[in-house]
Amino acid sequence: MNKELKEALDILEKEKEISKETLFEAIENSLITACKQHFGKADNVKVEIDRETCDFLCYAEKEVVETEEDVEDPVLQIPLEKAREIFAEAQVGGIVHVEIKSKEFGRIATQNAKNVILQKIREEERSVICSQYSEKARDIMTGVVQRYLGRNISINLGKADALLSENEQVKNEVLKPTERIKVYILEVKDTPKGPRILVSRTHPELVKRLFEAEVTEIRDGTVEIKSIAREAGSRTKIAVWSHNPNVDAVGACVGVNGSRVNAIVDELRGEKIDIVNWDENPGNLIQNALSPAKIVAVFADPEERTAKVVVPDYQLSLAIGKEGQNARLAARLTGYKIDIKSETQAKDSPGFRYEDYLDDDYDDDGYDGEYEEDYEEYDGDGEEGYPEDGEPYEDGGDQE
Repeated sequence: MNKELKEALDILEKEKEISKETLFEAIENSLITACKQHFGKADNVKVEIDRETCDFLCYAEKEVVETEEDVEDPVLQIPLEKAREIFAEAQVGGIVHVEIKSKEFGRIATQNAKNVILQKIREEERSVICSQYSEKARDIMTGVVQRYLGRNISINLGKADALLSENEQVKNEVLKPTERIKVYILEVKDTPKGPRILVSRTHPELVKRLFEAEVTEIRDGTVEIKSIAREAGSRTKIAVWSHNPNVDAVGACVGVNGSRVNAIVDELRGEKIDIVNWDENPGNLIQNALSPAKIVAVFADPEERTAKVVVPDYQLSLAIGKEGQNARLAARLTGYKIDIKSETQAKDSPGFRYEDYLDDDYDDDGYDGEYEEDYEEYDGDGEEGYPEDGEPYEDGGDQE
């Protein structure tokens, strides 16, 4: 048994995760390459390797001719006298197997054989690594910051290095070498130099995967993340829905004393996260998305994907947010183009008043007794239909 070869193959299979069969094929090809280098041709060369013992045999198939003078090509032919020294029953016109001793190969042939094996190992190693990381595409992994490559950053993911480009970095986030961070795998490309892995710290899916890893209810499908909107490094809004009426979707994501969401906030270096309930009613969803601002009324048009929102005067800046961030994230989260006005502004703005959506039969004496079918009663501030001044306002509703 060729113990040294067997041990070497076992180590390669374990460390590089390259199958033994692939390695056997590489050895066979290397021996054939060496024969071609040594003899000038290898069309008649065969290599057999015992998969159990790792013993190998390299031989040439030669045609038997009658005498030495009849030999036209010594690589392909052998006289009968020499053939019978190998195989006693050899006959003219038959084929005999002439063993080739690998020790007879010259230095160049041996070096070429070695290069063939090493090249195959490198190719298989790249293929295995590329396959492993391709399975991780659109998922998160923990990496170690290695070094800065200009404005890009090299992240070590274990068996391969990934590239965190400038566009995928969070502004004002300073990453230091040897620091461990979680990244989102954007793309894995197989190149001649090995797998090229692109990662991101700004992608909204990074937050989604972090919640899936942290929140058991999301992982088992009880709670679903319906939508997510993110401005990396500043704020993220996610809308969640529970498939189990006994499970509070927002509470499951927040965790006891905020333990779950705080762990994600820490990973994102203090990025604020708003978790709201998903609602099939667009009016309710928009109201939730604009939290923490209080809403007086929402008029949503599902066909045009637009919504007009009325908020108390003192809540206008909160609803819009700093530099419009709250309204912008709410629009991304819901998919609606949202126009926000205060109660004072809404009085003189068409489309922001309840009477703009009433039937023509409505008169000053009161309602005709029926609401428009496309609207539901909606109480924006969560009270019993009374604003701060204590006077009840008209019943109105969301457009479905």
